[in-house]
Amino acid sequence: MSSVAVLTQESFAEHRSGLTQQQVKVAALNSEEENDPPTYKDAFPPLPEKAACLETAQEPAGAWSKIRPIKASVITQVFHVPLEERKYKDMNQFGEGEQAKICLDIMQKTGAHLELSLAKDQGLSIMVSGKLEAVMKARKEIVARLQTQASATVAIPKEHHRFVIGKNGEKLQDLELKTATKIQIPRPDDPSNQIKITGTKEGIEKARHEILLISAEQDKRAVERLDVDKVYHPFIAGPFNKLVSEIMQETGTRINIPPPSVNKTEIVFTGEKEQLAQAVARIKKIYEEKKKKTTTIAVEVKKSQHKYVIGPKGNSLQEILEKTGVSVEIPPTDSSSETVILRGEPEKLGQALTEVYAKANSFTVSSVSAPSWLHRFIIGKKGQNLAKITQQMPKVHIEFTEGEDKITLEGPTEDVNVAQEQIEVMVKDLINRMDYVEINVDHKFHRHLIGKNGANINRIKDQYKVSVRIPPDNEKSNLIRIEGDPQGVHQAKKELLELASRMENERTKDLIIEQRFHRTIIGQKGERIREIRDKFPEVIINFPDPAHKSDIVQLRGPKNEVEKCTKYMQKMVADLIREESNTKIDLPAENSNSETIIITGKRANCEAARHRILSIQKELADITEVEVSIPSKLHNSLIGAKGRFIRSIMEECGGVHIHFPTEGSGSDTVTIRGPAQDVEKAKKQLLHLAEEKQTKSYTVDLRAKPEYHKFLIGKGGGNIRKVRDNTGARIIFPTSEDKDQELITIMGTEGAVKEAQKELEALIKNLDNVVEDSMVVDPKHHRHFVIRRGQVLREIADEYGGVMVSFPRSGTQSDKVTLKGAKDCVEAAKKRILEIIEDLEAQVTIECTIPQKFHRSIMGPKGSRIQQITRDYGVQIKFPDREENPAPATEPAMQENGEENGEGKEAKETDPTSPKKCDIIIISGRREKCEAAKEALQALVPVTTEVEVPFDLHRYIIGQKGSGIRKMMDEFEVNIQVPAPELRSDVISITGLATNLDRAKAGLLERVKELQAEQEDRALRSFKLTVTVDPKYHPKIIGRKGAVITQIRTEHEVNIQFPDKDDENQSQDQITITGYEKNTEAARDAIMKIVGELEQMVSEDVMLDHRVHARIIGARGKAIRKIMDEFKVDIRFPQSGASDPNCVTVTGLPDNVEEAIDHILNLEEEYLADVVDNEAMQVYMKPSAHEESKAPSKGFVVRDAPWAAGNNEKAPDMSSSEDFPSFGAQVTPKTLPWGPKR
Repeated sequence: MSSVAVLTQESFAEHRSGLTQQQVKVAALNSEEENDPPTYKDAFPPLPEKAACLETAQEPAGAWSKIRPIKASVITQVFHVPLEERKYKDMNQFGEGEQAKICLDIMQKTGAHLELSLAKDQGLSIMVSGKLEAVMKARKEIVARLQTQASATVAIPKEHHRFVIGKNGEKLQDLELKTATKIQIPRPDDPSNQIKITGTKEGIEKARHEILLISAEQDKRAVERLDVDKVYHPFIAGPFNKLVSEIMQETGTRINIPPPSVNKTEIVFTGEKEQLAQAVARIKKIYEEKKKKTTTIAVEVKKSQHKYVIGPKGNSLQEILEKTGVSVEIPPTDSSSETVILRGEPEKLGQALTEVYAKANSFTVSSVSAPSWLHRFIIGKKGQNLAKITQQMPKVHIEFTEGEDKITLEGPTEDVNVAQEQIEVMVKDLINRMDYVEINVDHKFHRHLIGKNGANINRIKDQYKVSVRIPPDNEKSNLIRIEGDPQGVHQAKKELLELASRMENERTKDLIIEQRFHRTIIGQKGERIREIRDKFPEVIINFPDPAHKSDIVQLRGPKNEVEKCTKYMQKMVADLIREESNTKIDLPAENSNSETIIITGKRANCEAARHRILSIQKELADITEVEVSIPSKLHNSLIGAKGRFIRSIMEECGGVHIHFPTEGSGSDTVTIRGPAQDVEKAKKQLLHLAEEKQTKSYTVDLRAKPEYHKFLIGKGGGNIRKVRDNTGARIIFPTSEDKDQELITIMGTEGAVKEAQKELEALIKNLDNVVEDSMVVDPKHHRHFVIRRGQVLREIADEYGGVMVSFPRSGTQSDKVTLKGAKDCVEAAKKRILEIIEDLEAQVTIECTIPQKFHRSIMGPKGSRIQQITRDYGVQIKFPDREENPAPATEPAMQENGEENGEGKEAKETDPTSPKKCDIIIISGRREKCEAAKEALQALVPVTTEVEVPFDLHRYIIGQKGSGIRKMMDEFEVNIQVPAPELRSDVISITGLATNLDRAKAGLLERVKELQAEQEDRALRSFKLTVTVDPKYHPKIIGRKGAVITQIRTEHEVNIQFPDKDDENQSQDQITITGYEKNTEAARDAIMKIVGELEQMVSEDVMLDHRVHARIIGARGKAIRKIMDEFKVDIRFPQSGASDPNCVTVTGLPDNVEEAIDHILNLEEEYLADVVDNEAMQVYMKPSAHEESKAPSKGFVVRDAPWAAGNNEKAPDMSSSEDFPSFGAQVTPKTLPWGPKR
């Protein structure tokens, strides 16, 4: 970079005015003159005369020259990049291309303004404007991105590298910014001493020069180490480090004496060589003198009193050293020794000994009994209550231990007694007027109790003046604690339990209502649904989106209300069906146990209404819900654009509902709800699709006319399933909601997608080939095709690509039928018409005789078995009416397909050998299918077998409210009869199909084995083991919020019971463990291991200057957690308002505690140096504007003003527009009420 120009307002003003003698004099004013108020002429200098001569104009205009120009906040610098150093040299692209993009990016990043221009030598000139910091950053970016970069290395001693970096890297950053270079310094573990500099040649030279200057300055300094016996360190440091500080100040040398806790004898000196030698000589002299003159005495002081001799942060030891010149040596905390050694001149040892005993006996420890739940009320909000006591007696340390019913006080005897009395009074008062209660509420309801933004819980707190403590979600605890006034606690408990009870009673129910009725139920503008919601305000009613084609209406709310709302809406649906079918439908009364619905009307209408009601019931019974785990990262791709992919799965699987978790929740759980078979199908498809997405997903789009889609899909999805099975690809057709109705998407692996694409393209090509054909159909069959407004023909058209089938008009004797459409579709439609004709011509009727008592069993629940047979074999099945009382022969009324048609009576049979009419079932259809259906019916005739099961296991087989036996009957499709308890019989009867009996019998015997194994296991699991543990260790074994004991219980699968504190008859040191014998022993060993560790632990107080606590703790406790993990100790800092803010407690194994204390003391020394430096700097810093503003303002004061000279002039009127006119405004002369002034 060849030239830099910096232009500011200040430099511009100086350039124009030049420097004069007068200015030099003004600059040399002493501090006293500067503090005096300015004269009127200095503050308001007169303007120069109009007719000033040329010579006068060259001189500064009076006192105006004294006013310092205002320094602008915006500066401008010009940088020049020579042609040979330009990174982008393409002349054709100036003002555009990469160079312009980089300049725009630099402006956005730094906030500076850049202007580029080309010099005659094709060099690049860049003018940068903005604030100084922005300009410097922009300069660095310009050098790095628009200039070619060079690099160089500079070698300086490794120990000088840290001075180049500076504190927190600030010096290095500043150097990089000034020189517009990148400086790379090797890491501390790298032995290299080479520093690499990257940038422009000029910048590299500047940076190299600065680094060598820093290194040269450090070469002038020296380091020396002096070995001095540890016992003489206090004499060298002096009381409160005064002596060593004095030497450091006089010699300018830094002297580092290791703290008492660190077992080092080496004293380190750092500074200029000559001054360092002086400091070393002075300390050697002190050391030699003390070695000759001092002697020692040893005295015994109780171990518990040692900390009082030491004092807060060792102050008491320093006081003794200052008063007597004697050093007191205290044994380490982990030592059992009580011997204290005094070292000093013989004549002063007696005085020092008196001081030691006085300090030891000046403090005492006491305790106050107070329930642990009251502790936070005693402390008060933000420690207010406790602060009142600690302010009166600052030397008293008050300690609250979590989970313990006592408060510990420590400090001077008199102060402790006063504080103890005050706390006892406070405790007594709180016990009289406060109470607490704990309630169990399932943690899943806690967020509902809290309410949105804490609305519910805050209302309860304010209303009843109580404190409610709800555990956080991560604890999974059910315990809620209420504290406060007894009456308020009772009322809050009552309300919370009511709320919880209401939530526990809440349930969700799915109601099947055909979608075509939804709009009618909702009503015009939602009138009818509003009525329902007003009638059942606690029930939330959710209708499905009309686009989803779902019949499921969801009700949610209190159980009883949901049931009432269900019955009300079912009645509405029944009314709608009644209106539609022209029948009367009577539902059972609300309080009735009857499950019978009575339908009255014409036979055909009753049959239609009955069929509709039964289908609704079947769908309701079949609804299920499953959860599938799919990685959350795949959810968006599975849902597809606007939910296209997931919608195709839902529609393909019978309208199931698939719910994905909220985006960003991190949950992998996807919920599928709907009919059981459809849910299972959707689950398989989802998992398959997810697997494809995880391996490799490839997508292709095809286009086909919408009318071809059904033909491509095929009947029941047959065609498309065939393509999918052959290729393994997934094919998605558009829904009615999609804008592009022609788009077909194929997904899967690349090979599978291409193969499926090829097959579909061939099918579509054939469909585009339109032909017209005809066929012959006997006129007697025409009616079957055209009745019900051509329902059969519509189905054929939908199924076979919109093919048009035209039958001759009625009345004509023509047998010619015309078909028009795609060639493949026409052929398929012809084939289907011939199949229908063949079925019509091959119709026969056969009889199947099965005793009437088995008919209900053959029909199955709600006629499901018979309906299945009619579907499977394409036949019609008619059951006879039940014979109740034999009567004269009448024409028997029939039942069709397992659906009751009335109650006719059967005539008496004259021939006893012939079958009764009530036993004959009529089957109609193709002969071969009728025969197959007959065999299927006969296979449904039930048989009975007996199984012996011990009587005492019967109640477990039946299960709670019969759930166990119902489950088995549903699973094996049999009826299981358990004998009445009073019979005490071991025989259980199983009735059902022969194919199901063996499975049911095996399942029942398997259940018996399970129950017998459970009985044996229960006996083994009841083993009890008692462990004796001192009660003081119980809280530690339980752990914070039960964490430790829960882990032991879980790990060893045992139940651990601690003694009840309130039960005086119960031994308080006995812990009972219940479980398998082996597991109880393992749990006992785990507990005893913890007890062993606890017995070895010690606690020590260490004095750390409170000013460094925050740095030792670190951001969010990160630093202190690291220390605790590293040394395996627990470190407790004093609470705000503690009597001794410097006292820190370390708990753990003795060795670990000692190492941790040494470590934090070293940290204290390191951090304290920074604190002291900062405090020293504060002395020299200008007070803040806030502090300055505290002084009373005198306003603006001037000397020698015209109105103070004794003449008749008055001070100007500040409110007068004449004396102080506005710029650009006309001056209005001042007038008086009695006329102008004369």
